[in-house]
Amino acid sequence: MEDSIKLAIIGGSGLYNMEGLKAAKEYKPETPFGAPSAPIIVGTLEGQPVAFLARHGTGHHLMPGEVPYRANIYALKSLGVQRIVSISACGSLREDYAPGHIVIPDQLYDNTRNRARTFFGEGLVAHVGVADPFCNDLSMELEEAARAAHATVHTGGTFITIEGPRFSTKAESNTFRSWGMSIIGMTAAPEAFLAREAEICYAVMAHVTDYDVWHVNETPVTVEMVVQTLNKNTAIAQESIRNLVRSLKSQRTCDCGRALSSSIITRRESISKDALKKIDLLIKKYI
Repeated sequence: MEDSIKLAIIGGSGLYNMEGLKAAKEYKPETPFGAPSAPIIVGTLEGQPVAFLARHGTGHHLMPGEVPYRANIYALKSLGVQRIVSISACGSLREDYAPGHIVIPDQLYDNTRNRARTFFGEGLVAHVGVADPFCNDLSMELEEAARAAHATVHTGGTFITIEGPRFSTKAESNTFRSWGMSIIGMTAAPEAFLAREAEICYAVMAHVTDYDVWHVNETPVTVEMVVQTLNKNTAIAQESIRNLVRSLKSQRTCDCGRALSSSIITRRESISKDALKKIDLLIKKYI
């Protein structure tokens, strides 16, 4: 299926129960990093093949720190995916980013601790540039798609990813605000970094569900609050995805597809056969 899937969506399982998705099939690719979170659903939407992956597994049984991020991205790469849109719940760290709004961030701060952040290692070293961790082209197209769905959309801002699964303390939340963070969640990192290593465009549609715990006039975040807002926004997310698929350019003009071209630093003769074999899918055009 290489180079055949226009777009992949990583989010909740409810996203692919949408009107207009045809001929849906399940794929269960094995990867050098284990199995992905759930079977990947591939169907035709607006005449284009689109893949859907439930990040937290079927029934949401994986904690943010348990998500097999490397397996997820590698599996999508193996299906030929070139673009990923992440649908994520987030807390707002700004007064103007209100619950029910959508944010398409342009920066990412990784405050996680216990996650594998790279496909490389074991004798093969690459230093991939992520100064701008989200694909600007895809983010702009996603913004237009969300606005066409009549959502209240904010563009720009820094998305801080925390380890979870607990929510922040007030001290932490206020510290993140003092750092200039805009929204807070638990899954954007290392997902964005792995997508860049896989040379896949990556953008986030972040659904604001709460004001975290910093806002003195609002109830602190709860699971019920998050779920209620996500359920309300499911229709908006689905319409945005349909809009994006219809308008998405056929060819990429960004640099995401060349992210590894000057990133591998290990001398070719020093790379072991095992290391080459493990991530051949990612590096075969350079080695």
